[in-house]
Amino acid sequence: MRTTTTRQYRDTQVDVKLVLCALWITMLFVFAYVDIFGFYRADVLKAALDGKVATTGFMVNQVFLTSTLAYILLPALMVVLSLLLKSRVNRILNIVVSLVYMVTIIGSAIGEKWAYYIAGSVVEVILLAAIARSAWKWPPPQTAPSLP
Repeated sequence: MRTTTTRQYRDTQVDVKLVLCALWITMLFVFAYVDIFGFYRADVLKAALDGKVATTGFMVNQVFLTSTLAYILLPALMVVLSLLLKSRVNRILNIVVSLVYMVTIIGSAIGEKWAYYIAGSVVEVILLAAIARSAWKWPPPQTAPSLP
């Protein structure tokens, strides 16, 4: 007689800090690739070669590039801060930063006609919402059982 056994794999709990870190990394990859793919657009490439940012009035100069660096540094730092900060500060910072970036990404997508940009922005917003939700639902600290 032949018996078959079914393997039951169990899910393991993933630490909230690792989840947040992974979500920030993924969001940054999407963020970067949307910008990189933009250089296949003739209008973006021509504007860049002319020292301008396509569809905006921005000139590519020291102020613009420094501001752009400052804008991208915070989510980049959130990758490591999500792992290192204490839970209370970590939770608040992840909620605030993700919500602020959601607003800026939605704002930058207004009026956009290119499907790749809109799709990338939607994915970024979903990832940022997942960050805010994960931080919001962070399990409370466990209290030690009281002694009788």
